[in-house]
Amino acid sequence: MRRLKCVVAYDGTDFSGFQVQPDQVTVQGEIEAALQRITGEEAQIAGSGRTDAGVHARGQVIHFDTASNIPLEKWGFVLNNQLPDSIVVRSIEEAETTFHARFDVQVKEYRYCIDNNPVADVFRHRYADHIRFPLDVEAMQQAAHHLEGEHDFTSFCSAKTYVEDKVRTVYGLTVERLGNEVWVTCRGNGFLYNMVRIIVGTLVEVGQGKRQPDELQDILVACDREMAGKTAPAKGLTMWEVVY
Repeated sequence: MRRLKCVVAYDGTDFSGFQVQPDQVTVQGEIEAALQRITGEEAQIAGSGRTDAGVHARGQVIHFDTASNIPLEKWGFVLNNQLPDSIVVRSIEEAETTFHARFDVQVKEYRYCIDNNPVADVFRHRYADHIRFPLDVEAMQQAAHHLEGEHDFTSFCSAKTYVEDKVRTVYGLTVERLGNEVWVTCRGNGFLYNMVRIIVGTLVEVGQGKRQPDELQDILVACDREMAGKTAPAKGLTMWEVVY
């Protein structure tokens, strides 16, 4: 058996998330079906993380095992030929049989895009949340600094999560304006359910003047989801990179 590691990109708009779900179209389901058509094997992939419905990926990492003797240099073409246009394998390589796409992750990076044009950009509506009112990016960045480091992120986690340990480390959280777009970039050792989207939703409220930057510290300490802002829409979020 060989273990292959792939970097996968996808437009998550029309998928019910990454993970396989009964009677739903998912990224994992599409990839596993493609692998089964190619190899005839009961394929099962492991991903670096589970993106929610509507969330995109530029650098999702997966691995799978196969007994197929297809040459490595042909795997990318063969697999992409079997996948829908909204999923693309960007690279593929041999990995050690001990490698695990999820458990070996050191750093994950997510980026959130806000279309801050007065009128929505029709060519960005699938990949950015439109907010037409001006945002104070400097205040958002001041607020973001309070979330860097190791903290209990209960306040920034969906109440639906089953994870008990909510301590995570955010290595960097930046907010920058690029033209008429505002990008929030979050790098950490792992993220809770809806964590990045709740962080973004709270930072947006700071950018709108509804909260002061220093309030983020109080929200963290409270460990209360009701204290944080709204969950930002899924379509603006992209799993950007995974580092091993």
